Order: sequence, then structure tokens, then C-alpha cells
Amino acid sequence: MSTKSIVECVPNFSEGRDTKVIQTITDAIEKTNGIRLLNVEPDKDYNRVVVTFAGDPQPCVDAALAGMAAACETIDMRRHKGEHPRMGATDVVPFVPVSGVTMDDCAALAYQFGERAARDLHVPMYLYAHAARRPERKKLPDIRKGEYEGLREKLTDPMWAPDYGSSDYSERVARSGATVTGARFFLVAYNVNVETKDVQQADEIALRVRESGRPKKDAQGNTVKDEKGKVIRIPGSLRETQAKGIWMESFGITQVSMNLLNYLITGMHTAYEECKKEAANLGTRVTGSEIVGLIPKDAITMAGRFYADKLKLQISSDDDLIDCAIEQLGLNQLAPFDPKKKIIDFMLG
Repeated sequence: MSTKSIVECVPNFSEGRDTKVIQTITDAIEKTNGIRLLNVEPDKDYNRVVVTFAGDPQPCVDAALAGMAAACETIDMRRHKGEHPRMGATDVVPFVPVSGVTMDDCAALAYQFGERAARDLHVPMYLYAHAARRPERKKLPDIRKGEYEGLREKLTDPMWAPDYGSSDYSERVARSGATVTGARFFLVAYNVNVETKDVQQADEIALRVRESGRPKKDAQGNTVKDEKGKVIRIPGSLRETQAKGIWMESFGITQVSMNLLNYLITGMHTAYEECKKEAANLGTRVTGSEIVGLIPKDAITMAGRFYADKLKLQISSDDDLIDCAIEQLGLNQLAPFDPKKKIIDFMLG
């Protein structure tokens, strides 16, 4: 018996405050036959919404295009402000293999999506992760460097010509910005709450833990480069991890906002404990954390098993491990964490 082909798509749109705009986008997505809308998670401080849907491969492309078309009509990037890095109204559209499809299959979906979005919506499109055609475009932060405000200049650089679409900074592009699409493994968008209002402390924790680390400095504070002129970096402690310090005005705290690119290499418990250690080194503390969007069940049961072993708890069922992880990671601090609405395995039945 063949496995049903299921793809997850997790577009991020640059609107987290206007519920009417968010509804317009999600309505457009949900009208597509063959997909199921699983989660809509707006954030006012980030001014960003993470939408998760899943379904047959081709309908996922169609739904992503429908959502992007709605975003082009309702979001004007010239007026957008938010804490999260972004370069477009539809900022990033990853395709993720769930079952019956490969990473290469999802890369092919990203190619189709990018080509159609550039042709039909006139938005510059970049490819990243497994779909990247150039090594310098594999990592999302590298593509997004300079953000929306630097896009006009970026498009004049032949090194940053879009993978699909024109380099012209038209009225349409001024409004919509650019979009990144690709194929990737399940990413865990995971934010650790820090009990400080000083975003520099949160950013310092991020610099210490993220894989890319920070540029090396000499005694005079100048950036050190190698013989080829490339900046030498001091790597951080966590592999497959991107991180940035963020101010959360709504809660009066800061966060270490992280993307765990492969939770099998760096899980939530590892990231949380490392942030806890570095926060203590800076004279502050972590108070909890949050998961943005959906996660696979084994990502949270892995964390539960770590803490059960650490605390010598005699538990083994998935439900008990999930409850243990929720408590030890402080996942209820900012909002109630409902496993039935946050774990993709449960959402897909």
C-alpha cells in the first residue's frame, strides 16, 4: 500500500497586527482544494504571521500562490515596521516533506512556485535551503541581509539578481518586497524568554549560541580577516541554529529568537539549557519559551525524555513526556500551550 504524498508549507507574511489582512490571506489559502489549514500564529511585536497548511503537493503550491497574491494586495512594505527580519510582504515560503515525498520533490515545488510567483505576481524570487542553486544562498539570513530597506540596492548588484523575476525596483516591488522560497527539513521556530528589558543582553546570548557566532575582533576592536579578505568568525555553541535578540514590548521582556534547523542535532532542550547558562553568565535568567507554528511530536518528546532523565522521573508515555517538556521549557509562560493545536502529528490525525 503506497504512502499518501503530504507536503507541509509554512509561509511567513509581514503582518501580525491587522486581523482583517490576516483573514484575507488565510481565506485565500483555505479556499484551495486539497490542502488543510493547520495553524495561524500572528505576533504583534514581530508584526508577522506564520501560517501552516499541509496537503497534496500541487495544491500546496496553488495555496501558497493564492496567499501570496492576497498579501501583495493587502500589505504595503513601505509602511511595515516589526522586530523580525524581513524583506517582503510574503517573506519566506518553505516546502517541507511530511510523507511520500522527498526533499528533491519539495525543491521542485519551490522552483514551480518561484517561477509562477515571479511571472504572475511580478515579485523578485530567491531560492534557499535545499532548493538553492548557489552556495551563498543556502542560508535565509544571508539572503535577507539588509532586509526590505536594503532591497533596492541589493537588486542593483548582479551577485544578488533574483533566481526568478526582474531586478527592476518597480512600484510593485516597492510595495511587495521580495520573497524567498525553498525546501527544508522541519524547522523549529523556538524563542527563549529572557528576564531583561535590555535587548543587547538577549542579542549577546544569541551571538554566543548561534552556529555562525560573531566576527573575530583584534585588541583595537577591528574585525579580523583572513588572507583572502574574508571575515574570520568565532562560532557559537549550537550547531544548525540561527539566533537573534528581540524586544517583546507586549510582555516587557526580550527573547532569544531561534530557528533550530535540525532538531535531531540541536533540540529545544539543548537550546533552552544553553540559553539558560549564558543568561546566568550575564547576570540574568531565562523564564520560559515559546514555539512558533507547529512541531513534530518527536521534537517535543525528545525534550521530555531529556528532562525526565535529568529529574529521574519514571515516565515513558508520549503524553507524559510532552507534559514534562511543556513544564520544563516553560511553554505556557506567554500563552497556553495546547499539544493538540501545536503538534503536527495530532493536527494531521
